[in-house]
Amino acid sequence: MSYIEEIKKGVVKSDAVIMGIETSCDETAVAIIKNGREILGDEIISSAIEHSKFGGVVPEIASRGHTAAILTATENALKSAGLTLNDIDAFAVTEGAGLLGALLVGVSFAKSLAYATGKPLVPVSHIKGHISASYLADKSLEPPFITILASGGHTAIIKVKSYYEIEVLGSTLDDAVGEAFDKVARVLGLKYPGGPNIEKLAKEGKNIIPLPKMLKNYEGSKYDFSYSGLKTAVINYVHQKEQKGEEINKADIACSFQCAAIDVLVEKALLAVKESGYKTVAVSGGVGANGYLREKLTLECKKKKIKLILPEKRYCTDNGAMIGAEGYLQYLKGNFADLSLNAKAVLPLK
Repeated sequence: MSYIEEIKKGVVKSDAVIMGIETSCDETAVAIIKNGREILGDEIISSAIEHSKFGGVVPEIASRGHTAAILTATENALKSAGLTLNDIDAFAVTEGAGLLGALLVGVSFAKSLAYATGKPLVPVSHIKGHISASYLADKSLEPPFITILASGGHTAIIKVKSYYEIEVLGSTLDDAVGEAFDKVARVLGLKYPGGPNIEKLAKEGKNIIPLPKMLKNYEGSKYDFSYSGLKTAVINYVHQKEQKGEEINKADIACSFQCAAIDVLVEKALLAVKESGYKTVAVSGGVGANGYLREKLTLECKKKKIKLILPEKRYCTDNGAMIGAEGYLQYLKGNFADLSLNAKAVLPLK
């Protein structure tokens, strides 16, 4: 009898306690989640300070950071939950997408825990994990709803039809919004991570620099995005000013870029709500922690009487709780992996 057949002989528990393990980039995160909604323990150990020295994430440093931190993160999460490994019903782990070496640390660790305890191993999509962070923010939330996915690797407007079915209405054709923030931050001389630093600088500036409207005359999906042109426009603006010896107001550039990058996210998400007939919009992904995005969405949703789900900023960025929440749903579905589970640098948005 196979490992999965042995596991499925047991009864799937509706009140299951799931350990979520996330190591897709530069955060080593472990959380303990009950019923897919209640956070019992949560630990995040970041290596961002190390990466800031190089202006971005260095995969080898990230992998080594995970290796050094994952046991501590697990012990701390269990301690704060007041539980032991024997109390865990399944181990959910990000299988992709992300940095392959970083993912392998989490996948290997989760496999060892599943093997040692005889408990299910549950593979989780990083993207679906971000979406499931909304269930932690609002314990009464149920599909359907619209999600804005905005992170360093992905940008999309997604229709969440059910717990297990999503439809991507539109996505970026090139750079993700978080990636554009990082690249613009670099040209402005700001440290990694770029998002928080641009947001901080933008508060001192004004939205007065004309920047191009993305996808003008584009014939594809009205929900698609393109951040490459916007990013390039900012870079060219800065370089032209430097070549002419003219003064550069970095705060105005940061503010103008942030408005251009975020306003279109809000606009397309609200259009999706209107056209779908849904009543709720949620935010997922690291850019969901952006204060301007949160303020603008709050204002617009209040005007249009749309329910808004805003996870805490901690649960917008990479974390183990979102993996535990999505892992719970996959656990109920019986989506278990055997010990041949491997990490995947790329997973489709579906």
